[in-house]
Amino acid sequence: MSRLLYESSVSYKGYLIIPFVFGKVDNHNIYSYKLLSEIGHKSQFHKAENPSTIYGCSISNIVDIAKEHLDQNSEFISHRDCFKSRYVYRNHLIIISQEGDKCFYDHYPPELLNNIAAPKLFKSEYECLSWIKQGLDGQQMRQRAI
Repeated sequence: MSRLLYESSVSYKGYLIIPFVFGKVDNHNIYSYKLLSEIGHKSQFHKAENPSTIYGCSISNIVDIAKEHLDQNSEFISHRDCFKSRYVYRNHLIIISQEGDKCFYDHYPPELLNNIAAPKLFKSEYECLSWIKQGLDGQQMRQRAI
């Protein structure tokens, strides 16, 4: 599997559809997808890989396939968008959440849907993003030095 294409992710009815290149046939990309659920592990589709078992020929095609599957099989529908404050930095997915006057984040690396966020609270979305960016920039600098 290649990296997850977070920059092409789509929030849909409580899920985040994340496409990726599954493989190539005759020099054409074949796309698949993974899901995140706003209700986490309470959903059968949280961190699921292509539960529809159908693949696509383009990013928009695989997103449509995922939406159709969710329309037919999802155990819940959300009308709020908890994935609206999502950012991609150095191919990492950062999802910012706010409760009251505190911000926190989920952080997913380029190839895995494993949340590697530090258990830290912030006063603002800007403060949170700045802290994450500083950490990722420092990580890249250390890797270059090796």
